[in-house]
Amino acid sequence: MLSPGVESQLYKLPWVCEEGAGTPIVLQGHIDCGSLLGYRAVYRMCFSTAAFFFLFTLLMICVRSSQDPRAAIQNGFWFFKFLVLVGITVGAFYIPDGSFSNIWFYFGVVGSFLFILIQLVLLIDFAHSWNQRWLGKAEECGSRAWYAGLFFFTLLFYSLSIAAVALLFIYYTQPGTCYEGKVFISLNLTLCFCVSIVAVLPKVQDAQPNSGLLQASVITLYTMFVTWLALSNVPDQKCNPHLPTPLSNETVLAGPEGYETQWWDAPSIVGLIVFILCTLFISLRSSDHRQVNSLMQTEECPPILEATQQQQQQVVACEGRAFDNEQDGVTYSYSFFHFCLVLASLHIMMTLTNWYKPGETRKMISTWTAVWVKICASWAGLLLYLWTLVAPLLLPNRDFN
Repeated sequence: MLSPGVESQLYKLPWVCEEGAGTPIVLQGHIDCGSLLGYRAVYRMCFSTAAFFFLFTLLMICVRSSQDPRAAIQNGFWFFKFLVLVGITVGAFYIPDGSFSNIWFYFGVVGSFLFILIQLVLLIDFAHSWNQRWLGKAEECGSRAWYAGLFFFTLLFYSLSIAAVALLFIYYTQPGTCYEGKVFISLNLTLCFCVSIVAVLPKVQDAQPNSGLLQASVITLYTMFVTWLALSNVPDQKCNPHLPTPLSNETVLAGPEGYETQWWDAPSIVGLIVFILCTLFISLRSSDHRQVNSLMQTEECPPILEATQQQQQQVVACEGRAFDNEQDGVTYSYSFFHFCLVLASLHIMMTLTNWYKPGETRKMISTWTAVWVKICASWAGLLLYLWTLVAPLLLPNRDFN
């Protein structure tokens, strides 16, 4: 939708490049309607995918096993499901513009905020699993190489975080201005330092032997990453090198020629990579930790049921037939799986459009709304990680193993 070839074809649709009674949009600078057009098309594409997955979120509520007739829809009927998706997508492009983009922007803000938190939960789980497995290998093999590996990656992540802080101060702050950016960077650095200290306190170590600086270093690096994303949305040319620089003060009329969509910057690229990895994580992995399994609604099979299933699998494998391992209970929540993909659709919509709010400035920049949402997400993530450290101390009667 953002490529110039596709954008030039979108001019044929009834809602593009007009406002009110067919009056062409007039923008200041070198950014015209064509640049906005791809963004509005992305909104419609992601609306269609989010609506599709939300439909299945509702449809799959309370599916307990494959004996439920709705489970057949989840695991089959692919032609018809793709047909429904195509139909919703085509219909989305004929929604009158009006206030659609403005309202859908706020849905994207909320959904992206929640998905950033889910990314952090998955990273915490990944770091815990990594630390636990390497410590187990070190104890089994009696080798210090595993401890050296943990130390190396911990030092690497903290070094990258310090380098990120330095670069953020260099490129996103200026002497005598950019006070918000300076406060955000300094505050997040201080909070990361505090949670790192808490992670190695003796009482926390006694309650959670697997807690350590590896997890804290991963969270610190991710917090710096989210801070970078937030600062890349600051709508101030002096404090944000990613903003497009106006070439002149002349007025540019809407038209299919002479525009340039500028979204493919470093924060967008890294954000998309992290998004893809976390989406694959959600789709493919069952966690080793009970709390994350509870969040993602995935649980390991009981040993007796698993042994029975393995025997049945051996029988059907010889016959070349597929095996239904969800007759007694689904292995993951169908509804919650689709809900995660709703949030993923909203997150990628905001990432691709640089958190641009249609109709507010008529420029290809984001607003302070995007900055505050991302900064608040980083704070919420740090509080969430801090809670995982102190919860066993505050609630000693609960099982946090």
